[in-house]
Amino acid sequence: MARKRRRLLVRSARPEMDRLQTDVLNRKLGTSFSNREDLKVEIAKQFDIPYQSKGSNGGLRAEDAGKMGGMMGGLLVKELVRMSMESLSKNR
Repeated sequence: MARKRRRLLVRSARPEMDRLQTDVLNRKLGTSFSNREDLKVEIAKQFDIPYQSKGSNGGLRAEDAGKMGGMMGGLLVKELVRMSMESLSKNR
């Protein structure tokens, strides 16, 4: 099955979305990394996944990649929903 590539409607928002995801993951993990690559390594350690920040991850199983991506994306979506609900409640 082909992977569907998700793109932001506003491409210039990418740096801010990356920063938000980094902040959300740092809060959840109790860390203070400044870039996403270090966070990926930390998440991989927690799941005992053989992820390499440099080099090829060709041997990474789809299941393991899904665990990492699911955690990262899931937390971001939860935070975006929370922020939206908060914004809506303020506008009432």
